Amino acid sequence: MRLMEYRQTRAPALAPALTELSRRVLNAFEFAFTLLWTAGWISVSLLLQALGGRRDLALDMARTRWAPGLVGPAGGLTVEGGEAVDWSRPYLVVANHESLLDICVLFMAVPVPLRFLLKQEMRRVPFVAGYACATGMLFISRDDRRAGPQLRRQVAEVLGDGKALCLFPEGTRSRDGRLGEFKSGSFQAAIDAGVDVLPVALHGTGAVLPVQGFFRVRRGPMRATIGAPIASAGRSGAAGRQALAREAHDAVAAMLGRHPRP
Repeated sequence: MRLMEYRQTRAPALAPALTELSRRVLNAFEFAFTLLWTAGWISVSLLLQALGGRRDLALDMARTRWAPGLVGPAGGLTVEGGEAVDWSRPYLVVANHESLLDICVLFMAVPVPLRFLLKQEMRRVPFVAGYACATGMLFISRDDRRAGPQLRRQVAEVLGDGKALCLFPEGTRSRDGRLGEFKSGSFQAAIDAGVDVLPVALHGTGAVLPVQGFFRVRRGPMRATIGAPIASAGRSGAAGRQALAREAHDAVAAMLGRHPRP
């Protein structure tokens, strides 16, 4: 009788521990798969681009091959809006930032080759650094304020060359799901290049792969809502770029279903 009672009380106590262990094992497998999948597609896409000489092939493969292979198993993506966007024009794409999956989602949501403004630390990541340099992506050093003017010129050159470029104007991933302030400095590049700003709202990525913890994937639906382009023409100086950043922030907030700033 006592043995039976011990087993009955012991079993419920073991269940949470076994569940957590299985979850950690699954997360470790998913992390390893992500690394191998990424390294493999980077290698293949850069090789094919070098052999074929086709411009932006590696970026197209990121959109059609690499990103779907990670987003699909994580819960899938629904893209809304964008029907009225003229994709033959370059845009400074801006989005909220909650997860490492955001780049995958944006690759899939934007139907043209998309470059990113990456943090300087990504230069030290094997494969990713080589891919970023080979595809013309840019890096930002958040600790070096003197690099700001030069970076804005580089962004303006990319946009002026007819290429779309994406950045996260909050500056870092949100840890609580709240939409942070949009830093206005980077919007000067859109003004200098004379291109519109395209706001995109990402839903659910932070719940699927949150900032907290080590690669704790929780499968769930994700959405990307593409807003209307915001004109940069006619804006100048600090007031112009601050107004542009504020409009982009409020557009993303509205698409997320949150109240824009007063």
